[in-house]
Amino acid sequence: MTSSVVHLNGQPATADELTPLAFAGYAHFTAAQVRDGRLRGLDLHLARLRGASVEMFGRALPDERIREYLRAALAAGPADVSLLATVYSHAGEFVPPRADVEPNVLVRTGPPASGPAGPLALAAVDHERDLPGIKHVGEVAKTYYLKQAVEQGFDDAAFLDRQGRISEGTIWNLAFWDGSAVVWPEAEMLRGTMMGVVSRQLERLGVPQRVREVRLADLPELSGAVVMNSWTPGVPVRQLGTVALPAAPDFVALLHRAHEAEPPTAP
Repeated sequence: MTSSVVHLNGQPATADELTPLAFAGYAHFTAAQVRDGRLRGLDLHLARLRGASVEMFGRALPDERIREYLRAALAAGPADVSLLATVYSHAGEFVPPRADVEPNVLVRTGPPASGPAGPLALAAVDHERDLPGIKHVGEVAKTYYLKQAVEQGFDDAAFLDRQGRISEGTIWNLAFWDGSAVVWPEAEMLRGTMMGVVSRQLERLGVPQRVREVRLADLPELSGAVVMNSWTPGVPVRQLGTVALPAAPDFVALLHRAHEAEPPTAP
């Protein structure tokens, strides 16, 4: 059984249906790791797709329809996969969205992933994403700045907004440890589903959390940092810009424990 499945609105997608999407860029998506047919934070993924659809297209499909499409794609592949659900309109780009046109849902699965082991060195880049609260496609800057960072000897890049605040990574959220609490950076960013899962489980575990502005000058006072996304709840960061960060294995272990505390569910 192949791990690569492509479904459009719950059915296997044809080449003719996929061809118009080759250069399309007005869409949003969510990404998840599925193990044994289940994923963590399903409610957060559904809320992400629902909110972005209303914002971009003026309407959203019912959650149960989305779940039906996810189930169909997962039933066609193995139990452990990476999953992408992308929402777009067949009305196309460069036209005003029509609320009477239902969005389409493209679900793709592929081999499971767990992210890099780290620790990572991140270049500090001045950049603010367009529509940062939406996980949308076509963001050339993320890959461009990753490429630039690697050419400079880093592993990836983190973004600084125009106020000099650290916001997020190319495809990551950032979290810091101040010795007693998890620190989430205050800035415009995409709130990741992994970030949501970890945050609510940390609350249930009684772990203090704070949201505050974090700048490069603040890093020496912090006791560790990680990046997280749908692959993993925490990859250690050893350097951000020119600032070295201490190893924080207990912090990383705490985030993984919080993730494991979230019960996985089937769509």
